[in-house]
Order: sequence, then C-alpha cells, then structure tokens
Amino acid sequence: MQEIVIPAIPGDGIGPEIMAATKKAVEAAVQRAYEGSRGIRWSDLLAGEAAFKAVGEWLPQSTQDAIRSSGVALKGPLTTPVGGGIRSLNVALRQALDLYSSVRPVRYFEGVPSPVKHPQKLDVVIFRENTEDVYKGIEWRKGSEEAKELIELLKSRFSVDIRPDSGLGVKPMSEFASKRLIRAAVNYAIKKKRRSVTLVHKGNIMKFTEGAFRDWGYELAKDEFPDLVVREANIPASGGGLPAGKVLMNDRIADNMFQQILTRPEEYSVLATPNLNGDYLADACAAQVGGLGLAPGANIGDGIAVFEAVHGTAPKYAGKDVANPCSLMLSAAMMLDHLGLEKAAVLLVGGIERSLADGIRTQDLARLENDSESVGTRRFTDEVVVRLG
Repeated sequence: MQEIVIPAIPGDGIGPEIMAATKKAVEAAVQRAYEGSRGIRWSDLLAGEAAFKAVGEWLPQSTQDAIRSSGVALKGPLTTPVGGGIRSLNVALRQALDLYSSVRPVRYFEGVPSPVKHPQKLDVVIFRENTEDVYKGIEWRKGSEEAKELIELLKSRFSVDIRPDSGLGVKPMSEFASKRLIRAAVNYAIKKKRRSVTLVHKGNIMKFTEGAFRDWGYELAKDEFPDLVVREANIPASGGGLPAGKVLMNDRIADNMFQQILTRPEEYSVLATPNLNGDYLADACAAQVGGLGLAPGANIGDGIAVFEAVHGTAPKYAGKDVANPCSLMLSAAMMLDHLGLEKAAVLLVGGIERSLADGIRTQDLARLENDSESVGTRRFTDEVVVRLG
C-alpha cells in the first residue's frame, strides 16, 4: 500500500472534534476510492492553546519545520492569544511559511438554508493575497514615541498633516507579491477551465497600492499569458463574446464588487484580491450559501500548502458534539485533490452533498430555518461516510 503521511493540527475549541470527524471521512473516502492500494497516516502537530499548555509556545518551531518538510498540513481552528504576543496564529503561520495565496472556493449545496433567493448562482473561488496589506501588522499606538516621530516626519518632510492623537499603520503592497498571487489565480482558472479572473481593488482611492494591484494584474496577463487571457476592455461592445479557450480578465472596485456578488453572482468565477478585501469578501460570499460552516480554505505557497477550517474555535460548543465539520471536510477534499487523490476528493464532496440534500444538518444549519431537527458532529460524519458513493 502507498501511504501518505499528513501532518494535522487538531486546533482548539471544537477543533479536535471536527478534526476527528474529518480524519474518519477522509480515511473512508481514500479506502473507497483506491480499495486499499493507497492510505493516509496522520502525524498530529501542536499549535495554539494546546501547544502553549504543553510546551509554552503558541506556534512551536518544530510544527513549522514539520509542515515545511512534508509540504502539506490539515489544520483546525486555533485560539489567538489575548493581550499580547502573536496577533493571529493563522496570520503568523501564513507569514512564517510564506503561504501567499489564501484560496477560498464558495459554492452552494442543495438543501442548505440561505438568506438569498438563488444561492445556486454563486460559484466563485477567491484568491486573496496573504502576506502584505494591513495584515502585515505594521502599526503604532496613539501617543507612542514611534507614532509621534512618524507624524512629525510626515508633517515636516511631506507636508502631510495628521492629528497628534492618531494611531498609525502602514499598508505595503508590492509588485512581486501582487503578481505571484494573480499568477496563481490565472493558472487556477486555466487549469480548472474557469471563465474569468476579476481583480478586486479600491484603486480609485488608494491609487499606488490597490490601484497598482490592478495595474500589475493586467501587466502580468499581457506579459505572461498573452495567448490565453483576454482583457474585458478588448472585447468589442458590439458582441462576439469571449473566444473559446480564453480566460477573461476584468476588474471591479471593492464596494461595487460586494453589490455585484449579491445581485449578479453568476457573472464571476475567480476573484483575485488584496488581503483585507479578500477577507471581507470571502465571508460575505460564504453567508450567501449557509455560512462559514460550509467554507473550505487553503493557504498555498511555493511547495507548501496548509488546508484549514476558516471559522473560529467556537469554545462554547467544544465537547458538545454539535459542531459542523463540513468546513474542515471540504478543506480536506481540497487537500486530497492537491495531493493527486482526486477520486477520493470527489467521493468526499459527494458524500457531503448527498447528506445535505437529504436534509441532514448540524445545529448551525438547522437554526437558519428555525428547524429543531439536527444531528451531532459524529452522526453527521457517519451519514457522510455512508453516502460516499
């Protein structure tokens, strides 16, 4: 049997429960798909509150090294320390491993309650730049010596007047980081035969950061994909449409994109965004199809990929067998596809689809329709396994 070793970070709060559920479903899908010729062996790693309690560190170097060595990991939600230390363990891990693409597919599953009339029209994959923008964490507290010095420098050197009681932050966006993210989005669209890549930005206001993100995207398309990508502005208004086999590239201002993803979601396929815009947009899209419990995610760099549940630790539900494991299961399906285990990925997603279509819902989904009928984490997992195909 060919065995693949996968590092797994169970996480905090509901993390261990949904990780156990996901492992069970993944193992069953791999067994069903390959009939024992391929298998999974898990290697649990420490991070978050569990790591701090065990070894006094929130993100041990040994965990980072193990992920680098294997090139892949599956991660549950992590507690971020309050009152100091690492701002966000998720952000820290992405930056430490240079996982520059946050990839969030968002689609509707039949049988899931939704706040919109036609949730099935939404089927997008969001590529969010992970390492720069305001998430770089470069900021100074109001009244600090650094803030005072910077305010004075900006006033004396550049004639920029800032109130003295201001906190300050820096928003770096580089051509290098923007282009590698957009390149990943375009390559994905080509590989998966998706019709368009939309650059989402606020370049009408932030011209030299988000506006540059837009410009760099078009430059990349022209320089690296001249025969495959067609700019929206180059399609005749008289009609004719997109030539067969080509990918459309266009751009939308961020606030307009939030409107259009609600009113015309079927017009969008792959979205490439700076860090903060992508964070907001991914959650807004997830809300249309049932919430974060159904939102998978991956953080992908060059040769390393970490697949994770995108929701939080939900500590008040920990240990109660009520958590929805779909986010982590769907993330695991992305991981299986990434590892070349496409048959198992298809089976796993199919098991989830059929379970939801049959009205089998965890508490978070049932309450969207004030439905008292719900199943627990373990029961839901068993139902998925039965329906793998």
